[in-house]
Amino acid sequence: MGSTLTGSPISNVKMSSEEMIDICKKHTLYTWSATDQVSPLPVERAEGVYLYTPDGKRILDFNSQLMSVLIGHGHPRVIQAMKDQLDQLIFVYPQTATAARARLAKLMHEVVPGMESFFFTLGGAESNENAIRMARLFTGRQKILSRYRAYHGGTNLTLQLTGDPRRWSAEPGSPGIIRVMDPQPYTYSFGSTPEEKAEQNLIYLEEMIQYEGPNNIAAMIVETVTGTNGLLVPPANWFQGLRKLLTKYGILLICDEVMAGMGRTGKMMAYEHFGIIPDMVTMAKGLTSSYFPLGAVGVNPAISDYFHKNNYPGGLTYNSHPVGMATAEAVIRVMMEEGMIENAAKMGKVMRSEMDRLQAKHPSFGDGRCIGLFGMVDVRKNSKGDLIAPYNGSHPAMTKLTAFFRDNGLFTFVRWANFTCNPPICITEAQLKEGFEIIDRGLDITDEAFEG
Repeated sequence: MGSTLTGSPISNVKMSSEEMIDICKKHTLYTWSATDQVSPLPVERAEGVYLYTPDGKRILDFNSQLMSVLIGHGHPRVIQAMKDQLDQLIFVYPQTATAARARLAKLMHEVVPGMESFFFTLGGAESNENAIRMARLFTGRQKILSRYRAYHGGTNLTLQLTGDPRRWSAEPGSPGIIRVMDPQPYTYSFGSTPEEKAEQNLIYLEEMIQYEGPNNIAAMIVETVTGTNGLLVPPANWFQGLRKLLTKYGILLICDEVMAGMGRTGKMMAYEHFGIIPDMVTMAKGLTSSYFPLGAVGVNPAISDYFHKNNYPGGLTYNSHPVGMATAEAVIRVMMEEGMIENAAKMGKVMRSEMDRLQAKHPSFGDGRCIGLFGMVDVRKNSKGDLIAPYNGSHPAMTKLTAFFRDNGLFTFVRWANFTCNPPICITEAQLKEGFEIIDRGLDITDEAFEG
């Protein structure tokens, strides 16, 4: 006997928050969590910079979900483009040519500096996987340099590229990954000024390259602006020095712009801030604003030419999916034609001003960092600047702060001793200040824990 399906068509289903949570927890497993310990946020719909629960509560999305819904929720132009593609061509296998693929590739060649060709994937981790495979094939070398304050994805290989504790459960993993410290480690210091940190870190990095053998190293992968591990904007002279150092030894530079790219920092690609061109760049998240799963690897002319002449042994069923192609094209045109990249730069100054205001008011406000609308706040426990929680640790005040944000209609990520400020790049000044008003009140909680 076959099973019997029950229930109404989805368009007629109305669930309460409690029903939604109960069924999801009973019949699905949650990421990075023990499912029984998860308290899922029930979301019925989303529009612009706001989420709405089944009970009608409005929540300001101050993290663009996973730093990914860049143009805001439910943009009608993108939805229409997706519908149009569904009416024309939903799916064909990756070795076909489609109009959607051709249009997107031509557009990306025009707007992503230095990249000649693009390999389309389903997300950021897959993009990084393919970038590493390409680098190894192109150079004939195997070792890869990555950094401890980095996150590159949740697959086996990309967890090894990742430096933070999320990789521990997957060890031992893929061989050949060499992790190094970046210019701003968690507690160790390479110097007192950005310039000194850059100079000393590059000296250290060159010594590491010598230890591993330059002729063994295919590439170094870096988050152009470190995301979840601190929102760390590198000194400009570090990136320029890194570019020269890697070129000196024939080591490829891969910029992971899964979070920082596609307008988030006030430029199309974050590496444009630093006056360098990587050999490869990986993208996802904002590429489609998460309206459809899609990632990409951009490669320079030399690597493009190599794989035009040599077999690339990689690909999955849904690579270059026509609906994903159409979605990405629409998202890029929306963010360019509606001035969203310029808005990210403009609102970044407002964010900087709000961070400065709160730092002057709250003793527990440690440091606020932002570039465009890519931001993070550190919470400190004393006037010496010690963070309220240790590396990979927690503090009761941060747990209370998490609950306060949720109860007061602010969605963001609180982790260790910091919280993120990454709203959609369509946000207005009034909406941005709405978020910081909630943060202002929430910091009273961490002020009470301040040892001063």
